[in-house]
Amino acid sequence: MIDTKLLEILACPACRGDVEYDARNEKIICTQCGLKYPVKEGIPVMLVDEAEKPSK
Repeated sequence: MIDTKLLEILACPACRGDVEYDARNEKIICTQCGLKYPVKEGIPVMLVDEAEKPSK
């Protein structure tokens, strides 16, 4: 689980968009560009190189 206060301050490093937490898949998802950042052992990995690109 990700702390809600942490989610409030996180932003997508690629586009600076707001993010949401997908608890089921353990991903941080950008609401603007759609990049999906992994959460490993409860820690968001907010690196563009580690992100999954959105499916079209």
